[in-house]
Amino acid sequence: MKSTSFQASLVQAGLVRASLAAAVMLAAAWLASPVSAQQQARPAAPAPATTQPSMAQPSAVSPAPAPATSTPAEQSAAPTAPSATAAPAASAPDAVPADAGSRPLKSAAPAMKELSPWVMFMSADIIVKAVMIGLAFASLVTWTVFLAKSIELSVASAKLRSALKKVADTRSLAEAQMALGSKEGVLPSFLASALREARMSAGISSDTGIKERAASSFAEIVRAEGRRIRIGMGVLATIGSTSPFVGLFGTVWGIMNSFIGISKSQTTNLAVVAPGIAEALLATAIGLVAAIPAVIIYNHFSRVTKSYLELVSRASGAAGRLLSRDLDRSHGSVHSRAAE
Repeated sequence: MKSTSFQASLVQAGLVRASLAAAVMLAAAWLASPVSAQQQARPAAPAPATTQPSMAQPSAVSPAPAPATSTPAEQSAAPTAPSATAAPAASAPDAVPADAGSRPLKSAAPAMKELSPWVMFMSADIIVKAVMIGLAFASLVTWTVFLAKSIELSVASAKLRSALKKVADTRSLAEAQMALGSKEGVLPSFLASALREARMSAGISSDTGIKERAASSFAEIVRAEGRRIRIGMGVLATIGSTSPFVGLFGTVWGIMNSFIGISKSQTTNLAVVAPGIAEALLATAIGLVAAIPAVIIYNHFSRVTKSYLELVSRASGAAGRLLSRDLDRSHGSVHSRAAE
């Protein structure tokens, strides 16, 4: 009985010791888990040494759980190895953004300059500049001719209409000249030519010959007036037909120089390519600005000139009718004298 009770007491003591060892192991595991977390967050911090005495005491009490007491130490030492390798891995991404942020600064594309017409003109080649200046001068000539011819045609048409109204009720060349006075113009030229032909043909009985010679003189006056009133229209026709081609020449030259610059710079960046092409296209734009108004103004003056030449033809007919009346009147007076 004594031996049985002694054995039971030994079993109870073993159970107590086993429970104490299990409690110590749980405490050691609980203490090791925050330490490993702190070591992962702070790689340079040393492993806590206070856990080793607490783990050594259970090993002295019970030899059976001794292998378990070394396990927390191994667990506490094991996370320290990955934490040391995790530090460079965590610090490595910090260096990448620094390099990535510095690279765009070094390889940044050059900023595009302002592409205003004046800046493009100043940056263009000397040949393209000469083309642009020539086209600008042609445009100035176009508008000068427009103003000058508008004033000339309006004044000439008004004077001729006024003269035709004055001679509409006259009965002879002399009376028509007195109505017009000493004014210069197309109709006074017709009247003077008719009177001169009548005086030079005095004594000639053929009225047909006098009228033919007077009509020939009138035709010369009409042609001369037509040449005079068309002065400047040839310039408009030339500007309207050649300005687009001159501008195209400047564009071709500018694009050729732009491609040469691209080959030298060895880049197709828009900031390098765009200015040269824009400068080249500016020449064509100026050529169109010079040509389009020239063509429109030329067509306008063609219609106005045609209307004015119709007035000149009316003036020629009025002078011819007055000459015919004078001839008939002179022949009537001759026949009346012969009858007497």
